[in-house]
Formats: sequence, C-alpha cells, structure tokens
Amino acid sequence: MSDYDLIVIGSGPAGRRAAIQAAKFGKSVLVIERGRRVGGVSVHTGTIPSKTLRETALNLSGWRERGFYGRSYRVKQDITADDLSARLRMTLTHEVEVLEHQFARNQVYTLKGEARFKDPNTVTVHKENGEISEITADRFLICVGTIPFRPDYVPFDGKHVLDSDEILDLTAMPKSLAVIGAGVIGIEYATIFSALDVPVTLIEPRHKMLDFIDRELVADLTHQLRDRGVQLRFGSQAEEIKRVGPERCQITLENGRVVRSHIVLFAAGRMGATKSLNLDACGLGVDHRGRLKVNPKTFQTEVPHIYAAGDVIGFPSLASTSMEQGRIAACHAFNEKAHKPPEFFPYGIYAVPEISTVGLTEEEVLEKGIPYECGVARFRETSRGHIMGLNNGMLKMLFSLKTRKLLGCHIVGEGATELIHIGQAVLNLGGGLDYFVENAFNYPTLAEAYKVAALDAFNRMPKVEEIADERPEPHKMVEEIEAELKQA
Repeated sequence: MSDYDLIVIGSGPAGRRAAIQAAKFGKSVLVIERGRRVGGVSVHTGTIPSKTLRETALNLSGWRERGFYGRSYRVKQDITADDLSARLRMTLTHEVEVLEHQFARNQVYTLKGEARFKDPNTVTVHKENGEISEITADRFLICVGTIPFRPDYVPFDGKHVLDSDEILDLTAMPKSLAVIGAGVIGIEYATIFSALDVPVTLIEPRHKMLDFIDRELVADLTHQLRDRGVQLRFGSQAEEIKRVGPERCQITLENGRVVRSHIVLFAAGRMGATKSLNLDACGLGVDHRGRLKVNPKTFQTEVPHIYAAGDVIGFPSLASTSMEQGRIAACHAFNEKAHKPPEFFPYGIYAVPEISTVGLTEEEVLEKGIPYECGVARFRETSRGHIMGLNNGMLKMLFSLKTRKLLGCHIVGEGATELIHIGQAVLNLGGGLDYFVENAFNYPTLAEAYKVAALDAFNRMPKVEEIADERPEPHKMVEEIEAELKQA
C-alpha cells in the first residue's frame, strides 16, 4: 500500500488545480512545496507579483490620467521601491491564505521540502532542518514550474545585474534600466518601469519581438514604446556585460554598440526547475531547457503513472492553461471523465499597454489561404475611450468571407486582457460577424469597440446575397443595416 494516491510536486496553478480535483474524487493527496509558502512561481515570483507591480506602478504614477492632465501628471511625485513592495506583500499574503484555505477545506495535505525521486514510486523529501522523509504514491504529478535562464557570461550579482525573479527585490528605484530579452517577461518589465519614467533600453538579438502576436498589434506597441522614449536595440546580441563604476553597467553588443545603464535585467528565457528532482531514478529525461515531454491530451510522461503540467512542459506557459492541464491530468490519472478545453484560449501580456489575443493572427490566416476580411476599432473612437482619455489602443477582428465566422481577435490597449473574453466566447461557440453587428453592448464601454470593428469589416465584405448564408432565421438586422448604408 502506498502512502498516498497522488503526490503533487509543486503548488503552482497546475499543482493546485490537480490536487483539489483529485481530492474531490476522494483520493488521498500530498502536495510537496520547497518554497517558503505554497503558491509556487505564479504566486511568489511570476504571475501575481509582476501584475501587482504593474498595477501599483500605473496607480502611483497616474499613468491612466495622463491623457487628460499631461505627461507630467503624477499621483505621487517620488515613488520608491518601498511603495512598490508594500502592495506586493499584501497581495501575496492574501493569495497564500486563500490557497492554504482551499487545501485545508479539501483535505489536501502539504509538506515543505525538496522532493527527489528514489524510484518510480518513491520520493525523498529533504526539509530545511535536515530531516529526510521517504514517501510513496501510486501516481505523481510534476509541476515544479521554471527558474530564470542564467547563462555563464552574465555576471549576476543580485544588485545591478538581475534575473526576472530578483527584480522584485529591488531596494531602490533604478535610475535607468536595460532589459535583455524582448519576450513576454522582458516586455512586461520594460514597459512597467517605463511607465514609472525610468529610462529603458530593450535589447533583443532577433529583429522582431513577440513572434506569436499579430504583426499589426506589435507595430502598434512598437510605436507606443518609441513615443515614450524606450530605446530599442534589436538585431544584435549582448556580447559582454560588465560593471563600469559603483552604479553603472555597460553592455557591449555584437554590432559594436554600447548600452550603459544603472541596472541590467536579463530576461531571455526560463528553464524547467527539474534539476533537483533526480529524474533518472524514475526513468525520465528533460530537454536542453529542463522541460519534460508529455502526451498533450493526457499530460502523461513516458512513465505512465507520472504526469507533468504547467510551465515545466513548455508552451504556452500560462497560469490559466496550467490550471486546465492539472485538472485534465488528475482526471486521467484516476480514470475520470475530463472535459476537453475549448480549441482557442486567450493569451495575455500584461505590458503597458496590455496585449491579448485569441484565435488566428492575420499572418496565420494568410498562410492557411483563408479568404478573410479584417475590422479594426481604435479605442479613441469610442465614447468610453474619450471619457478615459485614451489616445492609443485598438481592437482587431478577422472574419471568414465564406462563413462570416470569427477567425481571430487581437487587442492592444487598456483592459485588453479583460475585453478578450468576449471574442474568446464567440470564437469557441462558432459565432461570427452577425453577432457583433446585431448585439447591444453596454454604452459607454470599451466593449463597444467590438461593434465598431465588426461594422468596419462589414462595410468591406461582399453583400449578404453574394455568399452562402448559413445563419438561422430570422436574422434581418444585417439586411437592414446594409439598406441604411446604401441610403447613406
């Protein structure tokens, strides 16, 4: 007899959801967490801290009101590192307390320590006081998350040259910041500190950023960054990073250019936190970034009773998708029915401005050869946008010319990660242009941009009678609007 039905290694989004799901099946579950408190990377160094930092920066800097009161407007004139960390501490404490209550309510056991496999059904847990416990289980779920990638040529010192975890422990506001890596994490921190009026230089060896995002949105973001004075150094890799004084760092690029800044943030990727698991003992291996390979439908590894979920298995590395992966893994492990997630999920980037996307990009639609039309709405065109003083932000939708169905929805600007869920619902339910044209949205709201974008696409689409109309009757609104447009 094993000690537990399921041992979950890691208490982030995937581990939390899997543990609670298995407990609801009546199974005995143990969660092993090596951090100080439960929550994993998501709560302590990743999702929640970076988003809390962003919200604090926008509130204290008065960023959202500058459209009315000018770029010099501030809520607090001298923002300190303590101002940023105060709200962070309160938020993290609340998140941990909620999670601890969920575990207790569902009778999920927790153990603090570092887990290492002894054999495929046994782990040893090494505690801080030196004690070692040996525990067995019938099934395992590995969801240890990731750690920052720290190459040897970068002289990390925890003070002036930092990784994406250490940036949260700043004791003073940087006078200037150089961010190496224009991925999601690098973009988020670069734009957050830019909103705090810190001079920022963004360095990326590739010639473009955010490859998976619609190019028109990236172009809009790039314009906003340049307008704010963010220096973009793309197409050349950082060759050397060194200190050149008590409060100065120097980065030499391959093309010979030199970037000097007070602090350097290296945010060029993360690695699976699997090094300490002794995976050889259970018959598992990892790739060059420490990530585990799984069956994408069941999240089983090559060892059938061992599962993996969350960032440790790679893309998309989102808290939302990690939760679903954990749930599906728990259901499959105990032969319970698991509802398949919808085909399309939203991707959110909490930069300043926010970016969120769901479905196909315009580049993907072109690659697939799908006849389409595009509709765009600028937030400044909406009444709510005027009320909020928004000068930037856009919503873009792609529709099939043949079926009029929504193919993709892409948003950059205030509230993008909230607004995207309307597009997500319509996309996964098979809806299309007619829904947005005929529907009534609260007024004034930014959601009104959906109707503006839909009408923008409608104005350029073929007449209704020229294409196969598969809509259920009665649907007269499109014809009425078309007649009104002809009269106009």
